[in-house]
Amino acid sequence: MNTELTEDEMRRALFGESESPAPAINSHVQDVVPDVVIVQPVKAPKKKKASIGFTPRLRVTLRVGNEFEGKMHEMVHEADTLSSLVAEQEATKTARKKFRFVEVISVKSM
Repeated sequence: MNTELTEDEMRRALFGESESPAPAINSHVQDVVPDVVIVQPVKAPKKKKASIGFTPRLRVTLRVGNEFEGKMHEMVHEADTLSSLVAEQEATKTARKKFRFVEVISVKSM
């Protein structure tokens, strides 16, 4: 709605039409904009799969066993991380599911 009214339009709004007004020329011409605009849907680009060529891996070597000072076995766990601490914790956690005593021997990059 146009908030700028001419003097004639304000007089007509307040006092009503007493005489036949001359056709008012609107100096503010507004562009007609359609209410509905049709937009073509944009296709989402397909996500590219990450190259499987390089994934950071660490090899954790553990010594595990169920007897205190008894026979121990070597176990190797491969972790998909760059952090040696996270790899060590992950390997220890999986080894504790089967074995009671777990000792970390080494953490090496592959």
